[in-house]
Amino acid sequence: MSAPIKNLLDASDTDAARDFSQNRERDISEFVDTHSEYYVKKFNKIGESARFTPTFNIAAGLLGPIWFGARGLWSWAIPFLILETLGLVQIARGLFGDLAADAFARIASIEGTLELRKRQLASAIESGSDKADVYQRTVDSLEANIGGIKLEAQAMAEQGATIALTGLAVLLTVKLVQALVGNWALEQRFSEWLSDRSVRSGMPTKHLVFSAIFMGLIVIAAMLHYSFPGKFAILNEFPTHSGIRATAIGWVEQFFTFATTRGDALFDAITYGIRSILDALELVFVSTPWIVIASFIILLTWLTAGIRAAIYSAAFLAYMGILGFWEKAMTTLALLGTAACLSIIIGIPLGMFCARRPRFYRFIQPIMDFMQTMPAFVFMIPVIAFFGTGKPAAVITTMIFGGTPVVRLTVLGLRGVPESVREAAISFGASKWYLLTKVDLPLASPSIRAGINQTIMLSLAMVVVASLIGAKGLGEDVLEALQYANVGQGILAGFSILFCAMILDRLVQGARKS
Repeated sequence: MSAPIKNLLDASDTDAARDFSQNRERDISEFVDTHSEYYVKKFNKIGESARFTPTFNIAAGLLGPIWFGARGLWSWAIPFLILETLGLVQIARGLFGDLAADAFARIASIEGTLELRKRQLASAIESGSDKADVYQRTVDSLEANIGGIKLEAQAMAEQGATIALTGLAVLLTVKLVQALVGNWALEQRFSEWLSDRSVRSGMPTKHLVFSAIFMGLIVIAAMLHYSFPGKFAILNEFPTHSGIRATAIGWVEQFFTFATTRGDALFDAITYGIRSILDALELVFVSTPWIVIASFIILLTWLTAGIRAAIYSAAFLAYMGILGFWEKAMTTLALLGTAACLSIIIGIPLGMFCARRPRFYRFIQPIMDFMQTMPAFVFMIPVIAFFGTGKPAAVITTMIFGGTPVVRLTVLGLRGVPESVREAAISFGASKWYLLTKVDLPLASPSIRAGINQTIMLSLAMVVVASLIGAKGLGEDVLEALQYANVGQGILAGFSILFCAMILDRLVQGARKS
């Protein structure tokens, strides 16, 4: 290569490097907004190595979590706030706290008992009772305890300086760590900001003020509470009034009274429909000769899940029959079947509807979250208020708890169908019905079957809880075992519930692979 061409290339590289450096400095200045020259120098040093490069930031060390919060580094600010608060609380406890307060409270309690025992001792001595020796030993024991606690209180009071020094050491260590990692953490956020300008940059005054107020309130409240326990009532108990709770309870009861009165016909219709399905299934499972039901279940399991699953089902049915759980197992199977089938019949069409309507799905998502996260014993209260006790209420309770997975996973499966496959089917003239039944549902079927499986398993988890409101079946045996600590009965009945769920799962979603 000739010298002129080489010089030209070197000059071009130099210009490119200078332009890159200028652009980086301009971006850093725009990002940090304050002390740009300092941060340009530190960021360049940090960027030269892929490993952690410690640099010293006085502002990060002095302001601590306030600086990190004002810079938007809340994932760093919160842990540092906790550690700093711990150090400051220890300092305040060591310098100003009443370390022996708990010990003196115990002494006051024991002294009250001691005074009572001394009066009993004096009365026993005066009357010549045989219990005088017992009371004397009790008095001596209590006085010895008081002496020991006083020594303990004295030792704790003398530990104030040690506790304060420990807190100071923790605080200084955290400050040092914050000063060393501050620039590195900010440079990482700068890298994110380069690719996404929506990431917060700079250190606006309002964010600094908010961060300072937030951190200050937490630190002051923690120091006052732990250093002077019991001195500030507002820190021990939430400020409220008993009348607020009573008023809220009255409103809730009025609402349920209104709903049960106005919707009596609707709730009766729902109860009648569920009871009809449940009675029909119980008639089939319980009243039909066991050999017919067992043969029918084994045959269906073989057709849907294969010979191995059929053998397992036969073993499960034999287990329940030999141990005398047959009738209750069939009752439980009818309950599980009713709840699971209704959940599936409602859930899959609802999931298909939501899959192509994001707004509606966003609307019902909080409702499904509520259904899954609310404890079962809580939502059993309105179910009992609307539908009474008995098996229909147990079915509804089971549906509330176990009906959401099939909806969520149906939506997930249908949204996961590749758009290229759907566009290819549409380009060949596929109708909406053909697209749904021949493209979307077959491709989404693994996810839908997983949702069915989860619905059945969650319905299984409600069998014992539902027995509290009259579901009967195997859940009743488990509940009795819990009440009377009958371990054997509870374990055997629990396995029967498990086997019922496994059989139902194979019948509903088990597909034999050729």
